[in-house]
Amino acid sequence: MKTAIVVFPGTNCDYDTQYACEMMGSKTEFVWHKETALPENTDLVILPGGFSYGDALRSGSIARFSPVMKSVVDFAGKGGKVLGICNGFQILLESGLLPGAMKRNANLHFISKHHHLKVVDNNNDFLKALKPGDIVNIPIAHGEGNYYIDEEGLKKLYDNAQVLLTYCDAEGNPSNPNGSVDAIAGICNEKKSVFGLMPHPERAMETLLGSDDGVAMLEGLFR
Repeated sequence: MKTAIVVFPGTNCDYDTQYACEMMGSKTEFVWHKETALPENTDLVILPGGFSYGDALRSGSIARFSPVMKSVVDFAGKGGKVLGICNGFQILLESGLLPGAMKRNANLHFISKHHHLKVVDNNNDFLKALKPGDIVNIPIAHGEGNYYIDEEGLKKLYDNAQVLLTYCDAEGNPSNPNGSVDAIAGICNEKKSVFGLMPHPERAMETLLGSDDGVAMLEGLFR
């Protein structure tokens, strides 16, 4: 399997993402934002976390216009698998590959800590190694992670099983760190091929780092 990791000015989770992918047995290749094509035989595209373009204007709003994004959108349009983590999720929202938008955290502060997540739906390649109701402990680190979508859009997400993860406590009770609608932490598109989440599974690959729950979260993409 071959994974293309897209790098923008300000990306800072590219090597963490590469390490995680290679742990999963995937070959990786970094793709600079000015490239106009993805590598041949790409199976998965990952937009990693960071602060693309310094989060100027708002997170992901400039990165969506990078030359490489046309190829990412085309790849997704053909059913290719795309994963956006944190800033990558924000870029997918700005690009229209996922529905909704991001706002500043409800407390207006940057949040950086481990936080529990509950699996809502696993009928997709991303979370198929987990079960609905499973709880994982994954780092979060963001200032604009407050996911918003209107009532009509929210209903559509649930009707199409597009809500994948919600924030919770260790017992699975809702615990919302940033004000996201319905405590949503991750979603996918209708085709179940484009995935976005604010938490960082690539930072939870070894117990030495506080959790290895990221392994179970990511392995479905590499099966």
